[in-house]
Amino acid sequence: MTMLKKTVRAAITAAVLALSTAVAPAFAQTKITIGTGVDPSFSAYYVAKLAGIFEKNGLDVQLNTGPSGSAMVAFVIQNQIQSAFGAEQAGIQNFNIDPNVVVAAEGAQMGQWYGMVARGYTSIEQLKGKRIGVARGSGSEVFWLAMVDNLKLNPKDYTIVQVEAPEMIAAMERGNIDAFTSWEPWLTRAVKAIPDAKVVVNSDGILSPRVYVYVNKGWAEKNKPAAQAFMRSMVEASDLITKDPEAAAGHVSTFLKLDKALTLELVKKVRFDMRLDQGSINNFELQEAQLKGLGKLAKPVDWKNFVYPDLLKEVKPAAVNYELPKPKS
Repeated sequence: MTMLKKTVRAAITAAVLALSTAVAPAFAQTKITIGTGVDPSFSAYYVAKLAGIFEKNGLDVQLNTGPSGSAMVAFVIQNQIQSAFGAEQAGIQNFNIDPNVVVAAEGAQMGQWYGMVARGYTSIEQLKGKRIGVARGSGSEVFWLAMVDNLKLNPKDYTIVQVEAPEMIAAMERGNIDAFTSWEPWLTRAVKAIPDAKVVVNSDGILSPRVYVYVNKGWAEKNKPAAQAFMRSMVEASDLITKDPEAAAGHVSTFLKLDKALTLELVKKVRFDMRLDQGSINNFELQEAQLKGLGKLAKPVDWKNFVYPDLLKEVKPAAVNYELPKPKS
């Protein structure tokens, strides 16, 4: 073989190897499906998807949305989806149905995020005998119950109407409800859309709401590299939102089709940080007590199996620091 032929063949071989190396990660990506609601507090999912963080970590992620983050947690049952982002009640209730639905991290804590919007009324006292829209099993109900407890209300004074968060504004415009409890962006959207609507109660002093990342433990245990890549993506997305809220708001507003200025305002109200600390656990204990008081708790929470810190410990060990509640006699 002549020197020229050897050189050409070597060049071709090198080019093929370079090309195969370049395209290999695309073929190696693991497909997973996750789900949540349409709410800037779930921004870590949106940013990880649109900023290419999932892809960078070797994941091909399908992100589904539903009426609320809590409504999507039910799909973690039997591994219909691999992860969901939602509130405490949904995690507890679905874990009691399927012990593979476990909490892997607290994803966000919100300030002035929840509230009650009323049309034509200026106080909670004026709403006695009126219809209040509440999305059962979601943060909407969590806030309503916290209001009842904190403000010493008699729930029998109000008529509760089941309404999912995305339908609340339309229900109020039609006159089906006089007020509703929900979270952003529905509060701000309602006030802007309905001339005589206003926030009559906000979450200050009533609730310090948080949302959590749930995973299917069976899937995570069988697919540890993918599960760790997912949690790494969550940590990186949260860090990006904290360090560059304007860039993050651009991704979130694109995903939610929400005004960018409003999105940035809302994103700045949220602490984005993947963690499992004592505050994370205390919020769950509070929600367990709420559910028990309502007669909705099928059985006490098995904290040791419900809280699944393994993924976050692997990616961000300093963020895991708590003691589990002691079993009640």
